[in-house]
Amino acid sequence: MKKILIIISVAATLISCGGKEKTVDEIVAGNNLEEINAKKNELTAKQNAILDEIEKLDIAIANLDSSLSIPVITTIEAKVTSFKHYVQIQGNVQTKENIVIYPEYAGVLTKVLVKEGQFVNKGEMLAKIDDGGLNQQLSQMETQLALAKTTFERQERLWKDKIGSEIQFLQAKANYEAQQKAVNQMKEQLAKTTITAPFSGVIDDVMSEQGQVVSPGMNQLFRIINLKDMFIEAEIPENYITNIRTGSQVNVYFPVLNDTVTSTIRQVSNYINPNNRTFKIEIAITNENKMVKPNMTALLSINNYVNDSALVLPQAIISENAEGEKYVYAVKKGKKNRNYAEKRVIKIGKTQNGVAEILEGIANGDIIIDEGARTVKEEEQVLIKKM
Repeated sequence: MKKILIIISVAATLISCGGKEKTVDEIVAGNNLEEINAKKNELTAKQNAILDEIEKLDIAIANLDSSLSIPVITTIEAKVTSFKHYVQIQGNVQTKENIVIYPEYAGVLTKVLVKEGQFVNKGEMLAKIDDGGLNQQLSQMETQLALAKTTFERQERLWKDKIGSEIQFLQAKANYEAQQKAVNQMKEQLAKTTITAPFSGVIDDVMSEQGQVVSPGMNQLFRIINLKDMFIEAEIPENYITNIRTGSQVNVYFPVLNDTVTSTIRQVSNYINPNNRTFKIEIAITNENKMVKPNMTALLSINNYVNDSALVLPQAIISENAEGEKYVYAVKKGKKNRNYAEKRVIKIGKTQNGVAEILEGIANGDIIIDEGARTVKEEEQVLIKKM
């Protein structure tokens, strides 16, 4: 402390003996507000510089003089900030338009019109199966339909003119309608020999070759995928059901792509799986560059809690006693403006990324011990190291 007093004395002497500079009394007597403020600012700057030097000396003395043993600490100020908590879950990329196309008619695959990687539009022809003479049968049936139609129309005119019997008219009508149904059924059968795209997408795999005999439900023809309408499906433990809702923000990380995107939950299932006590959610994602693929793994961070006026502290400075109480040390002023450690029992809420939400025990603006928090003791004098 003698060294500190000597430094203060020397500094005061230098200030008071500054050559031709006016003394404080002379400046005050001059009643010049601008000059008074300037002198005050000058002395304040010198005072702060001296206090900084004193602090350095105090720290050096504490480090060198083992008899003092005053711990040197750093501090952080407790401030109100926004705190968000996230649930970490793994999900899988899915698409509702990812199907394998099977034939609906048995026969020889006479044409394969697409290749793997080719984009096709909805309704576009992909392949053709030999119809086994169905087309010729349809032509004959259409001829019979035309005759049945002519016969029915003539019988209808005669019946309106009260010529002929009602039974003849009804027979002609029934024959015409039956022939119409037969033709429509044949057209439906013939349509099954033409394989078309059920939706717009990319042919991901061609599974059967031209000339191969195929049968319904037996042979896979193509896999078609639409990479535009992609989503992520994940299973969430049921204890989160009250705070995960449609519209909740989600950060989606794709490990394979090393890429993160932000999205929202578009659907929350109302069914809880009794086997694993989870419910499903869907998260829509964009896929403009077509890099996201079905069944790709995604790591989800789902925002399930927000506190816009939270006090948070690093978990590393929070200690726990034998009774299970959690506490930190704050800095309080004591005698001769010295700093002392003050134990604060706290109550914490949620934790995230190494920080904890503090519900009780500290207030906005409190100075909390950071480095050295694990070594200080209650009511122990501390020296604050400026960072």
